[in-house]
Parts: sequence; structure tokens; C-alpha cells
Amino acid sequence: MSDTIGHRIRDGLRVQPTADQWRRVRVVIVGAGIAGLTAAWQLQKAGCDDFVVLELERDPGGTARSGVSTVGSYPWGAHYLPVPHQENTELVAFLEEMGVVEGRASDGEPVVAEQYLCRDPQERVFYRGRWYEGLYLYAGASTDDLAQLHAFDAEVNRWVAWRDTRGRRAFALPLATCSDDAEVTALDTITMSEWLNRHGWHSPRLRWFINYACRDDYGLTLEQTSAWAGLLYFASRIRHPGDTAQPFITWPEGNGRFVAYLHDKMRAQVRLGLAAVDIIPDTNDPPQQVDVIAMDSATQTAVGFHAEAVIFAAPQFFARHLIQPYREHPPSHLGAFEYGSWLVANLFLRDRPANRGFPLAWDNVIYDSPSLGYVANTHQRGLDHGPTILTYYYPLCEADSRTTRKKLLGMDWESCADVVLTDLRRPHLDMRALVERLDIMRWGHAMIQPRPGFIWSAARHRASVPFRHIHFAHTDLSGVALFEEAFAHGVRAARAVLAGRPELGHAV
Repeated sequence: MSDTIGHRIRDGLRVQPTADQWRRVRVVIVGAGIAGLTAAWQLQKAGCDDFVVLELERDPGGTARSGVSTVGSYPWGAHYLPVPHQENTELVAFLEEMGVVEGRASDGEPVVAEQYLCRDPQERVFYRGRWYEGLYLYAGASTDDLAQLHAFDAEVNRWVAWRDTRGRRAFALPLATCSDDAEVTALDTITMSEWLNRHGWHSPRLRWFINYACRDDYGLTLEQTSAWAGLLYFASRIRHPGDTAQPFITWPEGNGRFVAYLHDKMRAQVRLGLAAVDIIPDTNDPPQQVDVIAMDSATQTAVGFHAEAVIFAAPQFFARHLIQPYREHPPSHLGAFEYGSWLVANLFLRDRPANRGFPLAWDNVIYDSPSLGYVANTHQRGLDHGPTILTYYYPLCEADSRTTRKKLLGMDWESCADVVLTDLRRPHLDMRALVERLDIMRWGHAMIQPRPGFIWSAARHRASVPFRHIHFAHTDLSGVALFEEAFAHGVRAARAVLAGRPELGHAV
């Protein structure tokens, strides 16, 4: 990762292009993650090709990027998408365009082609020396454990059925479609742990299960996660009360498949290794253009763009360093955005590790580990023997995110690899002997954190408001780092740009 360049920008890097290194362009998109690529896709779909996407990394995708080897492809971050409900019309249409959705059921719900749905067995958990099917640990569960699990499921189903006076669900994706009723938003004022306490649910197995969910989607423990966000994880993925959660769409490379599809559509306009270092809106009222200065990370040369509009599809913590007026007078809302750090590793194995109990699944979780375990990337291809690639996820959930980030970025390959291999030795004593290669990714600002009070805060709302022809699009603006949110913000920002200058493209 190019954290060195990011830190140089943070510390005041400034460059100035020569006169012949400026060009005019209708729209500059800063960031080639899912939000930025989706914004570009939406512009292109509307007939606007006069745009450029700037990305400081050498690969597109942000936390949805992926890699490839002789064994197969693998993710470096996000690795699945729950099948969206039919109300998420733009996302369903996109999946239809990709050929992932092959039709509609009688009730209008999208039907995903079987080869794109997660293959069984999907999940297993390692506990006291053996593997068990699923994520909730039924083995050895007491009558009270199961009663609390059933009570929790019933409460989730109550929220699935809940509607406000306008017919809106309490929890839906994208978040812009959720109810803002006071009964719902009050859940954002307490932690998920407090919410469980209020219901009298103290079963260690239930709390572990919900804690895993919070760590999985948010990089936070249930003591740190907003109860609203905790319930979103469960209730938004269930169509009707009593249904099972929506199945997962996935590939060996995870959400890197979406990145590749989008990138291929506008490859000529995506400039990789070109980091935006200065965004300068003019002072006219109304503003006429926004200048964007970028630096080639390889040659250290500067280029400039005179743009009619900018879509800022980078995390909010970059805004205070890139947008000139924000550097001089940082908006107060920027201080409300907190980010979690993650350690991700890809392990290339010459053969499958030995197992005791339930066989290797797609998602493999260790009950008493601070990590989330690993995903077996050859599983989706139906390869159950021989070499494989395991993607290991470790969210660092310490209370002080800044100290944790500094600690992670200070770790070298040897210390990171030791953390990974020591943890995986719990379920697999033969792991070290099987590893032929181990690659490490340190995500210092992996994802926005939905701590109590943030989801329904004025700060989050304020961050979405355009500033002098700069439109914002990123999962930060939702408070949860989900594909559905990145996609929705990319579409929204592109449409806002087109609405401001309809001659840029036709209406979609």
C-alpha cells in the first residue's frame, strides 16, 4: 500500500504542474474504490465520457482489491455481497448487467445464477480442538443458551416486520432508505452490548456470535458498536420475518470481481499511481471550476486538471488535507469520523491443513481468537484437495484507534506473519509446514467505525453536502463500510453532477 505517499500528503506535500501539464476535463473523480468506479460507471452510462479517475495506488478497488497467482485469485479485503432485495433497484440492475442476476422470482425478487452463490459448506467454527458447522456454537449449548438465541431471533424478526408511517423499514440497504423514526434512531445512542443487557441476554455463546458479527462488518466489538449498526447486520439481510438471511454472492477474488468489471469499462479514464494532492475550488459565486493537482508516484511529476466538478470518492480523513479551504478552516464534522485498522494476510499452501470435525468451509472462524479466521479461496471453485489460498482477517479492535493504527503500521513482515501463523496454529498444528508463501496487507484506515451516536449524527449528514462543485461519495458517508453503500453513493454523486450540468449527459 502507498501509506508513505498518503502520509506525505497529510504532512503538506505540494507540487505545481508546468503550464503544459494542465488539461480541461468535465469531471475529476478522486479515488478508484467501489464508490469512485461506480460514479464513473454512472457517468459513462449517462453518456458522459469526459472524466478522469485518480487513484494513488497502483491497483484499483480500495479495500475491495484482489490479487492473482498460479493457484487462483484471492481478495485483499471485502469478499462477498448479500443478494440485494428488489427495492435496491440500481444495484439489482447492475448485477443484471454483469449477468449475476439471471431473472426474477414470481414476487419480483432477483434470482442469482447458482455459480455465483456461496458454495456449501459455507461456515464453520473451531472450538476446543474441533470444527463445528455454522457460526453459532450449538455443541454443548444449554437450554438457556438456546432460549436466548431464539429470543434474539424473535426480536430481529420484529424489526424486520417493523414499518414506519411512510412504510419504510427500520433497517435496509442502502441506509438512505431506512426509517428515521425516533424509535429506530434511539438505538444509535447505546452500544450493542447495552442493548443486549437491557433484554437480559447474557449467554456467552449468543454474545460471542453477535460480537463476531460486529467485528466482521465494522471492526468493532459489541461494547464499541452502535446498537443500530449491530441490528442492521442482522435485520437488513432478512426479507420477511422468519426467513433466513439473504445468501452471499462471492468469487475466489471476492469483491475484486466487481472492481475488475467496473475498471474494464473505463480503463482509459482511470489513472493509477496518480495521487491527488490539492483540490482548489475557485472563489467565484457561484463557482465555475475546480482545479485538481495530482502527482505521479513513480516519476514524482505533477499534472493538473481544470474540472467543472469533482467527485471526492476518498475517505473523509483525506478531505482536510486535499481540499484547500478545508486545510485552512477544517469543518467540524471531519473530527467525528473514526477508522479501524485491519491486518489481512494471504497464505499460499501446498496442501490442505489437517482437520478434526466438520470439513473445510468457505468461512472458517476460530472461537477463542481475536481474528475472524480465514476464507478458503479455492472453495468457490469446487477444489477440495491440493494447493489452496487462505485469506486471513484480523480487525484490531483496541479502544484507541490512532495508537492501534500507529502500532500496526510499525510492524514489519516478520512480526505480522508471526501473529498470523501463531493464531492459525490453534486449529492447524501443521500450518507452518504447509505455507509456501505469505503476503501481508496492513490497512491503517480500513473502514469507518459506526460507534454510538455517529450513524444518525449531524456530522455524517453534513459530510454528504456538496461543497463548491465538490460532491462526496464514499462508505464513510453512511457510517458502515458496505458495498451497497459505496455503490449507492457513487450513483448518487454522479447523478448530482449530471443534474447540476445536464449537458454533461442524458438523464438516467
